[in-house]
Amino acid sequence: MALSNNITAILNFIALMCSIPIIAAGIWLASKPDNECIHWLRWPLVFLGIAFLLVSLTGFVGAYWKKEGLLGVYLVCMFILIVLLLVLLVLAFVVTRPNGAYSVPGMGFREYRLGGFSSWLRDRITGNDNWGKIRACLADSQICPKLNQRYISAADFFAAHLSPIEVRKFICFDVLLAVWVLLRRATYGDTMVELTDVHMKGSGCMSRLKDSALLASKSGCCKPPVMCGLQYSTPTTWIGPPNIAANANCAIWNNDPGQLCYNCDSCKAGLLGNLRQEWRKANIILIITVVVLIWVYVIACSAYKNAQTEELFRRYKQGWV
Repeated sequence: MALSNNITAILNFIALMCSIPIIAAGIWLASKPDNECIHWLRWPLVFLGIAFLLVSLTGFVGAYWKKEGLLGVYLVCMFILIVLLLVLLVLAFVVTRPNGAYSVPGMGFREYRLGGFSSWLRDRITGNDNWGKIRACLADSQICPKLNQRYISAADFFAAHLSPIEVRKFICFDVLLAVWVLLRRATYGDTMVELTDVHMKGSGCMSRLKDSALLASKSGCCKPPVMCGLQYSTPTTWIGPPNIAANANCAIWNNDPGQLCYNCDSCKAGLLGNLRQEWRKANIILIITVVVLIWVYVIACSAYKNAQTEELFRRYKQGWV
């Protein structure tokens, strides 16, 4: 019985450690500027990671102090959480599989076609009920005016890689540092390191991330599609008569900084392109984590069953049954 409980305690500690990458992936996704404009996508993964953490703690306490009731609760709750994580992974994989990006001949960036993305994702993000708020958020974020500071000449702009891939050039560790500080405070009551210190250390990285993020949206929201035939003046100012017959977005483009192409389908597609790349990156971590969790859960169930069998034999030998 003691050996089985020790094994279960070790497995629960491993499961507790697995909750950390889930929480970190959720915080990373929530910190993305594009997700700041889509509120319902920001925190579900974080909440799921916290639930794994609490359930793992319950199982660890139950195994360490030999509380069979807590172990039973742990096994049931862990099964439910693993199923929820699997459903989330399958959904994320299915809705991010279609890719609406296409190359533009002679340009360093890609453009995005709304019809190329998942219909489920389109309906819930770019529908009329949601896009108004998202559009206002994108306009307030000042992502497009920053292009005027980064690209002076037309050659620099057309050679720029305005794609979601460029967002990954900066790797920030301040989110992981913040998780580390919170864990130290909860475990040791350590107040020597403040979250403000972590923020200051990572502020340079975060500022670069925010400047470079939403590049897919910049390609779709901050400029007209290349096929419109407009002449470059600045990254957010284009002159000449648009070729309306080439693309419906050409008629929507406006040099007004508050308008630009925020109402264009290309802007909606660019935002979906960012979400697709971010979630596919997070899925890699989540797949590895869920495999480890399933392995831990199967062994924990076996250890719990063996402990029950050992207890039954012990009572039988003592004449209780």
